[in-house]
Amino acid sequence: MQRLKTGSWIGGLLIALAMGAGAEAPDVGALRAQAGAVLGELPKEVANPANALTDAKITLGRLLYYDERLSVADDISCNSCHRLDGFGVDGEPTSPGHQGQRGGRNSPTVYQAALHSTQFWDGREPDVEAQAKGPILNPIEMAMPSEAAVVEKLRGIAGYAPLFAAAFPDALDPISYDNLANAIGAFERRLLTPGPFDAFLAGDDAALDEAQIRGLTAFLETGCASCHMGPALGGGMFQKLGLVHPYATEDTGRMQVTGSEADKYVFKVPSLRNVTKTGPWFHDGSLTDISEVVRLMAWHQLGRELDAAAIADIVSFLGALKGEVDAVYVAEPTPVQ
Repeated sequence: MQRLKTGSWIGGLLIALAMGAGAEAPDVGALRAQAGAVLGELPKEVANPANALTDAKITLGRLLYYDERLSVADDISCNSCHRLDGFGVDGEPTSPGHQGQRGGRNSPTVYQAALHSTQFWDGREPDVEAQAKGPILNPIEMAMPSEAAVVEKLRGIAGYAPLFAAAFPDALDPISYDNLANAIGAFERRLLTPGPFDAFLAGDDAALDEAQIRGLTAFLETGCASCHMGPALGGGMFQKLGLVHPYATEDTGRMQVTGSEADKYVFKVPSLRNVTKTGPWFHDGSLTDISEVVRLMAWHQLGRELDAAAIADIVSFLGALKGEVDAVYVAEPTPVQ
């Protein structure tokens, strides 16, 4: 058996036992180095120089994230579509909004979203602070008529005044739409979920089982990381759906709403963190089987036809991307009165 170049002998023994007598153990150290170079370390928070993270701002952001009064009918919050107790999604193909209306896009998870280079499937906003402003005013989603109407509503809730003042002590008028977005954004910048894969990258050979090791190897060798790169395993680029083999869909979404014909079927690459828990998948929520998602992506994006064993291994690796949610950090607070 080849000796592991890095990590504990216990991890090597476990892998060897899982593989069976006489099988050669993988070079876990080399695999870790390769994965770490392409994917990188998940941070504890995602800083924004223009929006410093403070306890007061995060506390306010958590309250606002859960507050259904930010919607015109007092019945929809950020958490309604991006459930923090459900890995940041609601499990729907598209989410119900004001009066049950549904848009044309699947609601992506809010976990790790702050790591993304842009926000929304078309990348129309640069960061989570800007993204937080959109759904509140969207007539299909939370349907508030204007920024001024949101601010007026917040000022009518007495308990918010001292919270905004504490979060934005230098502001002459702390309750503003920009400050609402900055508070929600600050809260979201710590919505990160480390899991077994991160333990593996940190040196724990036993963090991944044999199938997950094979799956990580297949993930890298197949070319999945050419798009699903960085610590979020995605969110850093745009790609055409059906890059190698055309994908049959009537949905002509475009990158950054440019209107260009070349940008048809181009979407932001989603993060794979917690992906086994964030279905249904794709921009329209049309896929319900994660194995089928892997098969289709390999074929349409990379021109690779994977067999059932390779698909199963990659799905096993994706399971190692299921992280730990900080239950205390995301606990639903008592509404402000």
